[in-house]
Amino acid sequence: MDLTNLKPRPGAKHRVKRLGCGESSGHGKTSGKGHKGQKARSGGSIRLGFEGGQMPLIRRMPKRGFNNTQFQVRYAEVNLSDLEGFDAGSEVTEELLRAAGLVRGNVAGVKVLGGGSLTKALKISVTKISAAARTQIEKLGGSVAVVG
Repeated sequence: MDLTNLKPRPGAKHRVKRLGCGESSGHGKTSGKGHKGQKARSGGSIRLGFEGGQMPLIRRMPKRGFNNTQFQVRYAEVNLSDLEGFDAGSEVTEELLRAAGLVRGNVAGVKVLGGGSLTKALKISVTKISAAARTQIEKLGGSVAVVG
C-alpha cells in the first residue's frame, strides 16, 4: 500500500449537482428555482422568519421567560471625599449617611469607594467597602466594620 492507492470510502463523495446543463439533466431551464419571483432572482434571498411584511410570528407571540436584572443587588455608592463632612472620630452608618443626604432611595446597603481623599479618622460601619478605601481609612487611624 502506498499513497497512489488511497481513495475515499465508498459513499463519502457525492456527485456535484450541475445546474443549467440542459433539460435532460433534470436541472436545466430554471435550475431548480421555479418560475419568477423574488427567490428566483440572483441575490434574492429573504431572511429567516420574514413573512412578506406581515408582522412576523416571533413578534406576534407574547414575551415569556426569565430576566435576571430584577434580582440584581444595588448598593448606594459613597466616596471618601463625601465622608470629609463628618467630625473626626464619629461613627458613620447608613442612617447617618441618609440624614446627611448622601444616600437616597431603596438600596440593599452602602458601599464606600476610594474616590477622593480623607483627612480624618472615622469609625465606618457599612455593607461593603473597596480595598483602596479600607486602606486609606485604616492608615488614618480609623476603623471599618462590615455589617449585614
